[in-house]
Amino acid sequence: MRLLMLLVMGLGLAWAQRPVEVPFWHTAGPPGQEVLEGMIREFNASQREYRIVPSFVGDYREGGLKLLAALRSGGAPALFHAEISFLGRMVQDNVALPLDEYLGNLPSDFYPSFLEAGKLRGRSYGLPIGLSIPVFFYNADQFAARGLGAPRTWDDVATAAQRLTTRAAKGYTVSSDIYSFNVLVMSRGGAIVNGQGRPDFTNAKAVESLQYLQDLVKRNIAQSRNIAEAQFSVADFLRTKTFMGIAPITMWPLIENRAPIPFKLGVAAVPRSEGGKVPLAGGTLVVLRGASEQQARGAVAFWRFLMEPANIAKWVRATYYMPMRRAAQPLLEDFYREDPRRRVAFSQVEYAEVWLQDPEFTVWYSFLEDALERALKGNANPRQVLEEAQRRANAVERR
Repeated sequence: MRLLMLLVMGLGLAWAQRPVEVPFWHTAGPPGQEVLEGMIREFNASQREYRIVPSFVGDYREGGLKLLAALRSGGAPALFHAEISFLGRMVQDNVALPLDEYLGNLPSDFYPSFLEAGKLRGRSYGLPIGLSIPVFFYNADQFAARGLGAPRTWDDVATAAQRLTTRAAKGYTVSSDIYSFNVLVMSRGGAIVNGQGRPDFTNAKAVESLQYLQDLVKRNIAQSRNIAEAQFSVADFLRTKTFMGIAPITMWPLIENRAPIPFKLGVAAVPRSEGGKVPLAGGTLVVLRGASEQQARGAVAFWRFLMEPANIAKWVRATYYMPMRRAAQPLLEDFYREDPRRRVAFSQVEYAEVWLQDPEFTVWYSFLEDALERALKGNANPRQVLEEAQRRANAVERR
């Protein structure tokens, strides 16, 4: 009998010491996937309370669709890696768990706007891990051949596009997707959402930005591409059919690692007017309602591990996401020194701001992209198409 009691007690103790499993669906593809999953293994080995169990579920869009299906049918994870524009919808639908009570005191050296990427209505629902900014890519060889420097203003961009355009190539790539358009608007000190996070397409800066892009296309010095043609935009640039364009900084390692580039890649800060900003986009960890208290604590403990300066530096080197804390910057000095272009691009961190948190974004963004395409490919009046998109967006917001 005594032996049986000891056996039962031993099994109970072993069960009590078993780490809490936290199923984690993530959307970090190459080159970040290997680094993220490596840090998960390091976290699991560093303590015995929690065990993060990762599953790669595709890119942001694929992962979001899989999550929605799992929420309907069951089987959703405790922790999900969401794109920050999807976070507002998750909060509105009461899917995301507020995490303030688990966070406690955080280090004081986080870039404030970065933590804001995970907050809605003053509460923390997301734990940002991979935030990116846009950069200006250009063909440095062609610029040098024409005596051009990296553009500092949008007027410089128009001038360079004029001088670079030939019968076989256009100077600039204009993309009629919401992200690329928003880069231009924010860089001019404007926004496509108002102070309450609601769509605002008809403000002066938005109209001015679309008129500017349409003028480049009308002058035949820019190639217009829509979101469905995004892969062609990259191909045009690499095949020297265009010479300039805006893209997230995370495209940089993907471009340079895919194949030899037939020219020197120029990378510069996005041209900004006085008061201009650059948008923060990217991903955040979200604990789903239904997770246990211990799973929520485990998710926060994992995020704190990822936010250690050495781990931030490791993540930045692999993905080119922004360093979340100032304490990581000294660890990246050699990274910046190895390639001065990185220092210029990453210096934009001081001007970065969250660009979008409206829960209705998943509905109204298509109205704006339709307006952009009609103006840039169909030559429609910029103000009129933006006014129509605004009316359609307002109808969604009033529901």
